[in-house]
Amino acid sequence: MIVALAVAVIAANIRQPYPDIAPLQHIPTLLLILAAPLLLRRWPLSKGAVGSVLAFFLLHTFAGRYTYSNVPYEAWGRALFDVSINQTFGLTRNNFDRLVHLSFGLCAVLPFAELARRYGGMGWKAAVLSAFLFVGAVSALYEVFEWWLTLVLAPGMADDYNGQQGDVWDAQKDMAIAMLGGALASAWLLVRGVRAPAS
Repeated sequence: MIVALAVAVIAANIRQPYPDIAPLQHIPTLLLILAAPLLLRRWPLSKGAVGSVLAFFLLHTFAGRYTYSNVPYEAWGRALFDVSINQTFGLTRNNFDRLVHLSFGLCAVLPFAELARRYGGMGWKAAVLSAFLFVGAVSALYEVFEWWLTLVLAPGMADDYNGQQGDVWDAQKDMAIAMLGGALASAWLLVRGVRAPAS
């Protein structure tokens, strides 16, 4: 996991198209790379949970290369399939950030539920519910963090990082799509009966 993330961060910064804002995007991944050995030794997770964390951070690292708002999926769709993705789905903005928020909800539930079950002494259903609420809380805190950045960064730099693209409801939509991902992951874990051992 650590090696894969380190390689992804290095690759994302080769010929970096947005060098002014890219470091802000990659700081969370670098912190995880540094902390992961200690965290996993102290609070081990299943392979599925570690895979979920890795999948999210790989997607985040990829999006961070293009500051989220500039992931050129529209150009790739036209070049590879002669299709406008935005036009096909009726989109008016670059929505790659929404995909990453959805993936956060999808990927965060299993690891947090395992931690709540193993180390919080919860039953599996309570652990999954706690994980769903965790997704909402972290999403809200992240949007508050983005707001804080707008206060301390240069205006253009803050806009590039936040990726609102003129949408005044961006924060609410980001939180809602993350919660949708969390709800889907929670339902899947409960319906499929996937559960973490108690210890």
